[in-house]
Amino acid sequence: MKKDSYDVKNGNKVELAVLIAVEVQTQSRIQTDDYLEELTFLTTTAGAEVAKRFVQRLQYPNPKTYVGVGKLAEIAEYIEKKEIQTAIFDDELSPSQIRNLEKELKCKIIDRSTLILDIFAKNAKTNRAKTQVELAQSEYLLPRLTRMWTHLEKQRGGIGMKGPGEKEIETDRRIIRDKITLLKKKLDQIDKQGVTQRKNRTGELRLALVGYTNVGKSTIMNALTNANILAENKLFATLDSTVRKLVLTKESEVYVPPIITLISDTVGFIRKLPHQLIESFKSTLDEIKEADILLHVVDISSPTFESQMEIVLETLSEIGIGEKTVLTVFNKIDAYDPRPTSEDIFEDETLHDLEEFKNTWFEKENLPATFISAMNKDDITKLREQLFELAANYAPRS
Repeated sequence: MKKDSYDVKNGNKVELAVLIAVEVQTQSRIQTDDYLEELTFLTTTAGAEVAKRFVQRLQYPNPKTYVGVGKLAEIAEYIEKKEIQTAIFDDELSPSQIRNLEKELKCKIIDRSTLILDIFAKNAKTNRAKTQVELAQSEYLLPRLTRMWTHLEKQRGGIGMKGPGEKEIETDRRIIRDKITLLKKKLDQIDKQGVTQRKNRTGELRLALVGYTNVGKSTIMNALTNANILAENKLFATLDSTVRKLVLTKESEVYVPPIITLISDTVGFIRKLPHQLIESFKSTLDEIKEADILLHVVDISSPTFESQMEIVLETLSEIGIGEKTVLTVFNKIDAYDPRPTSEDIFEDETLHDLEEFKNTWFEKENLPATFISAMNKDDITKLREQLFELAANYAPRS
């Protein structure tokens, strides 16, 4: 049996892992590199250290082993030589793929969904978030139960709990199903309390920050409201929506009364977000559904920010967000680096400085947008002014 392998840093043992991805034909090398950077970030956020990355270009992932036979042998050789404990895959794996990979690689197999669920579990602080994550984990686990029962928290015993000839795995499935039922009831009760709280806020104009994970939503919230919300350089630092009062004012020679609004910070989205999490967190995302204005925060320093924007819009559509006023907030202009961009906005691959990008964006998209650095508080005043103008177009709720 393979012994645990660790990288020792500052006296602490850090689990070593290899990352494995398939680059499909419709995917560019720039996208692949960015996806692997994201998977690396997920891995380090979960507390492991990346020893090496493996990428294979295929038409589609191998249905049996995700990668081809030759690449699998290469990975297995490296894992055995370096005594790697964990292999992390950049896609959701089927139960059969997991079994085959465990047999070939002889180490712990983690797919992208499991990794994200683990991070959510570690970051869940409130009763609501913990219940949501536990429900998502249970729903993800149910179809993947194999002959391994050690991952279950408890075994339920007693008279009448196991019939003649019943397999142990069937008992496990019943335990998980019962657990899912209880968690859904618990979450329904918590959600009813949340609905009551939101009803008490009737009358105020509502704003909601949405966007990809780690784009700076919490930092913007702090800059606008002087709140003290956790804003860390890690994925999914915010799981529970946080609501703060935001007073918007306008400088004018004639007195213009301030507009009192409520602004909420919500959980970030990510590529290939497990659908179990989307289902479990739909109630948390009610803050977005009930918002009048959405601030779609985009990390303009990311080389794939356009695809991140698309993922956010697709996820919003999936959770049933209708037509709303949206202000696109391009954040991290201090870290913007002119580079070749996709053809979604530009028809060529020449370098564009920030001003060129702004002009091209406004000309092509013709949508409300602003460019800021929340960390440095650059143009935060301009953002507040734009929010005032948008808010002024809304009549107070009755």
